Amino acid sequence: MRRALLSVSDKTGIVAFAQHLIDQDFEIVSTGGTQAALTAGNVPVTPIEDVTHFPEILDGRVKTLNPLVFGGILAKRANPDHQQTLVDHAITPIDLVCVNLYPFAQTIAQPDVTLAAAVEQIDIGGPSLIRAAAKNYPDVLVVSDPADYPAVTTALRDHTDDLAFRKALAAKVFHHTAQYDALIANYLTDTADTDTLTLTYQREQALRYGENPQQSATLYRDVHPAPFSIPAATQLHGKPLSFNNIKDADAALGLIREFSAPTVIALKHMNPCGVGSATTLEAAWDECYAADSMSIFGGIIVLNRPVDLATATKMHQLFLEIIIAPAFDDDAYAILAKKKNLRLLTVDFTHATDPEDAELVSIRGGLLRQERDTVVDDPQTFTVVSQAQPTAAQLQAIEFGLKTIKFVKSNAIVVNTATQTLGVGPGQMNRIDALKIAVNKAEVKDHYDQSVLVSDAFFPMDDCVAYAAEHGIKVIAEPGGSIRDKDSIAMADRYGIALVFTHHRHFRH
Repeated sequence: MRRALLSVSDKTGIVAFAQHLIDQDFEIVSTGGTQAALTAGNVPVTPIEDVTHFPEILDGRVKTLNPLVFGGILAKRANPDHQQTLVDHAITPIDLVCVNLYPFAQTIAQPDVTLAAAVEQIDIGGPSLIRAAAKNYPDVLVVSDPADYPAVTTALRDHTDDLAFRKALAAKVFHHTAQYDALIANYLTDTADTDTLTLTYQREQALRYGENPQQSATLYRDVHPAPFSIPAATQLHGKPLSFNNIKDADAALGLIREFSAPTVIALKHMNPCGVGSATTLEAAWDECYAADSMSIFGGIIVLNRPVDLATATKMHQLFLEIIIAPAFDDDAYAILAKKKNLRLLTVDFTHATDPEDAELVSIRGGLLRQERDTVVDDPQTFTVVSQAQPTAAQLQAIEFGLKTIKFVKSNAIVVNTATQTLGVGPGQMNRIDALKIAVNKAEVKDHYDQSVLVSDAFFPMDDCVAYAAEHGIKVIAEPGGSIRDKDSIAMADRYGIALVFTHHRHFRH
């Protein structure tokens, strides 16, 4: 008779699985709560104490850490010396180990969990048991996931538990314990500046392709993704998200969290093409659409209020890829869902201002990690370096532009009012070209004369100020800090422009 050791935290399906093992002539050995569950399910079970000849101690912290257990797991069946050792010490081989670990991840996900409570959910014996079984996978079948019970049952019944099958289960164990240890290490680490950065993610789904059809791609999520994120979003309608959809949607969420008033953002290729704020969502949509009615075609839309019928009716008239909002009114959803490919997503906006984890960027041979750009630009810290002075309304417009420009690829220029982007110049190799793009888009707008110009970094030369002045710009905001700041200040005074230094650079590469 073969012997199986069962000791599980998640007891889902364990009684039925154990009964299948009994049917395959296994003797069941078990511990504590698992033993009680099996006994209650009328499954014959041998208590672990009968194997170890030692009681569970320290509130169950020590129950399987014993040579009579680990010898039975680790002994190689084809090694005569190992087999003789088992005989000499009266150790019975263990042929199957079924263990899942204490719910550490679920515990630390609870909002009010204490350190002491989390530490109690650090499993010691469980990882040791499954790692030992996985190491000896040619001789010991290891089961660490209740989802694998049916496959294991079938394989045992049909005698298809070959080396490939066992190796796959063993690999799953080491992925599982690596993730488990990573979660613990990160939870117990008090500083982000560590010599070792240990990351762990769960496979969410395979994507149709990556940035281009010739590139394969997969979405992985955090074990417990932030509520205000695309992996945690609920998709109500439409075809699956693509690689580029996910990146764009993530960028849109980053920008929308900057605004508290009803706001609508249109985003294309990781850059906002329109941002509008107003007292109502419909009016905010109007502002956003008017900001760039051409680029919004095929865009990603994110709104920070539940979508109403009036706003939905206007959006329905356009080809859009994705609409993200806290919720959709029933009649708004009904009209938008008429387009079968339009993705409709909801995200928990109550967590929009939660602190965010650091940004991670993959590079060849490594990884970059940085804090997110969460600075809030405060007009009280600005320095007006020109003779002309901005009005209170113009300072408000600068704040709006600075919120937006943090999410525009560098070099970046934004021309905007206090409620609407008029022109966005993203991702150029020099600042004057970015400025020309932004101004060219903005000049045709009705409110151009009320606009300000915001730059994500300083002006290296005075040509940007001169060009802006020649095209009617009256207020410019930039970080300052160039060795040629005096030239830009002199040019601003020459044209009567109010030049404001914000003292914060907002590069977004």
